Amino acid sequence: MTSSRRVMIVDDEPLARPGCAGCSRESGFEVTGEHGDGRSALAAAVAERPDILLIDVQMPEMTGLEVAVALPREDAPVVIFVTAHDDFALRAFEAHAVDYLLKPVDPDRLRDALARARRWLGEGCGPDPRVASLVQDLPARGVQLERLPVRDGAKIRLMRVDEIEYLEADANYVKIHAAGRTFVVRDTLAGLEARLDARRFLRIHRSLLVRIDAIEEIEPGLQGDLLLVLRGGARLISGRSYRKKIRETLALDR
Repeated sequence: MTSSRRVMIVDDEPLARPGCAGCSRESGFEVTGEHGDGRSALAAAVAERPDILLIDVQMPEMTGLEVAVALPREDAPVVIFVTAHDDFALRAFEAHAVDYLLKPVDPDRLRDALARARRWLGEGCGPDPRVASLVQDLPARGVQLERLPVRDGAKIRLMRVDEIEYLEADANYVKIHAAGRTFVVRDTLAGLEARLDARRFLRIHRSLLVRIDAIEEIEPGLQGDLLLVLRGGARLISGRSYRKKIRETLALDR
């Protein structure tokens, strides 16, 4: 017997959730959690790994789009956005053919969206590339990663990106160095770089991405590279091919 698909509902308006909660009446679906804000939903999604995430776009503190940006690329749920005629969101969703529901949620539209999600999950296709494409496009639309979910023992910590000193690629993972500690996330450095603000983070090596405000000193290297000393004490060597970009970004030649 096929197990039910687990659905998580996120909406800061409690009276709006029953419309989405109607999915529990659909055969093969089970609502496993409801959340009223993006931050708690993000932590729960990383910890509990629902199959489907029904999430409102407009929420205080952390919007549904920001949650989508922050979700790990690996084992991501199928995301169905819910919106109240938000023109910005609709243009973004339609450009990438991402599924969305308009409030008040129509039961037939909900049923159709769930059926598409179930087909995608049943085919074992992994994360929906349409959502991945949308996430890659969101920084250009002004939606960037502000919090990064990392495992801290048995808990999920939502780390502010301004806590990060630097990020280091490690095979299929990325090491996040922050405040003297190292956290590991299953993602790619290129994927995180695309979702971070390019005005705040600088690639200095194919395996290293540094928060610009964390740089304290820069010294010339012996082979055309640069030594970057961070406020936390880390000493990082740049790749030679990144030297010009580093000097331009940090205005070292003025």
